[in-house]
Amino acid sequence: MNRLNWVWLASPLLFACSETVRQDSSLQPTKPQPATEQFEASTDYHSFSNPDQIKVTHLDLDLTADFERSVLHGQATLSFERIDHSAKSLIVDTRDLKIASVTVDGTEVEYSLKPADPELGAALQIMLPKTASQVTIDYQTSPSASGVQWLTPEQTAGKQHPFLFTQAQAVHARSFIPLQDSPQVRMTYDATIHTPEELLAVMSASNDPDTARDGEYHFTMPQPIPSYLIALAIGNLDFKAMGKRTGVYAEPELLASAAAEFEDTESMLELTEKTFGPYQWDRYDLLILPPSFPFGGMENPRLSFITPTVIAGDKSLVALIAHELAHSWSGNTVTNATWRDLWLNEGFTTYLTYRIMEQLYGENRYNMEAVLGYQSLQADLKALKDKDEILAIDLRGRNPDDVFSDIPYEKGALMLREIEQKVGRENFDAFLLNYFEHFAFKSITTQSFIDYLDQTLLEQYPEKLSKQRIEQWIFEPGLPKGAPVPQSDAFSNIDKLRNAWLDENIAASEIKTDAWTTHEWLYFLNNLPQELSEEQLNELEAQFDLTASQNNEIAHSWLMIAVKNEYKPAYDRLYEYLVSIGRNKLVKPLYRELSKTSEGKAFATKAFNEAKSGYHPLTIKANQGFVEK
Repeated sequence: MNRLNWVWLASPLLFACSETVRQDSSLQPTKPQPATEQFEASTDYHSFSNPDQIKVTHLDLDLTADFERSVLHGQATLSFERIDHSAKSLIVDTRDLKIASVTVDGTEVEYSLKPADPELGAALQIMLPKTASQVTIDYQTSPSASGVQWLTPEQTAGKQHPFLFTQAQAVHARSFIPLQDSPQVRMTYDATIHTPEELLAVMSASNDPDTARDGEYHFTMPQPIPSYLIALAIGNLDFKAMGKRTGVYAEPELLASAAAEFEDTESMLELTEKTFGPYQWDRYDLLILPPSFPFGGMENPRLSFITPTVIAGDKSLVALIAHELAHSWSGNTVTNATWRDLWLNEGFTTYLTYRIMEQLYGENRYNMEAVLGYQSLQADLKALKDKDEILAIDLRGRNPDDVFSDIPYEKGALMLREIEQKVGRENFDAFLLNYFEHFAFKSITTQSFIDYLDQTLLEQYPEKLSKQRIEQWIFEPGLPKGAPVPQSDAFSNIDKLRNAWLDENIAASEIKTDAWTTHEWLYFLNNLPQELSEEQLNELEAQFDLTASQNNEIAHSWLMIAVKNEYKPAYDRLYEYLVSIGRNKLVKPLYRELSKTSEGKAFATKAFNEAKSGYHPLTIKANQGFVEK
């Protein structure tokens, strides 16, 4: 997943109905433990499931999307293997699911629901006959399922048809499928999805671009994936190919611009294969979601879900595509075993993103993006507590979404950059190639990585690398002394121009920006002083027309400056920005800053109340605290 500000949406309401259901308070599955308890690195403290006893290996879904009631209903059949042959029950994770029946070979079996945990949902314990190898759960979701968003036609680009999309990371899959919702548990899946005939369904599985639009769609995912990568979207979607293995799905109104923006995706795929090994997922397509999608992108295998806010018209924001593609190696093929180990996904993927961008667009682009990432990391290091600056973060007793900051992304990538610099890029690339092959389709812990590093690079280059240094990076807060600091010559020139303007040695009209990239604009704006005079703001606006910028990242940086300085000429654009975009990374900092004054809070409340019906539940949860009185 592209770096973001994530906030958990928790709803304690639990639906259950069946004659065989009983609320069983004696059932005590694994749940988050306080940090005072003995820590087990291989334990997933955010799942109630029991894969150490009985492990799900395959999922068969048959679901109908009911847009009138905003529910998915149907069956999930879980095939499993018995790890402990004395185990008598399968435990799966659920969240606000209405269970109608649980059967084995058509015969109902006893099951029980643990009372709901406010953050993690409820454990569903299913008693199994000795010979059973699969179980079928008939259920429906809640209209407020935290992992599903239902959009009205008015909330889409075309304004004619409704839209549905799911978002399962970190622990939201359990809100629309009863399963072992842990990244430790990898499964294959097949699915049949029933929709209104005029709509198209797509999933993180095999999608046939030429499939007939008939209201029934069939999918297969032959590679074992963790539950957080199961994804579904339904809408008025068309497809356009961008290469032999790449294409884009989008509403017709967005299709041409999206295909033009992301036309380099096939080249990204080919370049990544040359360095880090073959792409193992058949096709790599993109799905452009409505603006309410709360994140930049989500690396659902074979079909990355992408925000439309990165369609800038000049390919300046396509690093997000490179990031989601890179997850096909680091994250989807080699996966973190628990959310403590997220940095194994995101740190590796962020490192690969920079490398892909360098290969495709050159060293200058690579350096600029690395500097911006480093500055973002520095901002997080100033804001976070020491315990949250650790790569292998202790999340016991905490929300799994607490791990999502720039720490696993940028600090993880910086550690890998240091290793590359010490052993040489060619040697580090060879290591990564073998690493992805060695752990292919496995979920690993931080300790697994350290052990593998001990057997490879640490053994091969003892004079250049030390285990103590690696463990300092992983287990201590902040950055180790002597950590790499990215530099960009392009930004050095911008520093000179910005300082000359601030010192009134030059006018804004003397700053020549015709050849500036988005990255140069962001560096210029993000490094201006917190306080600017109205005269300075007027000069910038008159010269560069920043308020009207259609690049969502540049507009965000300028609007942040406007809010901090209460620059009212930009407030109409600010209001339109807040009500038309649901991406948390872009709107949350604005709401936070507005909330610091009573006038700003009133403005934010008005915008939030208008936008709320179109926001994703996670975006609502992330920002409602800034507007509540």
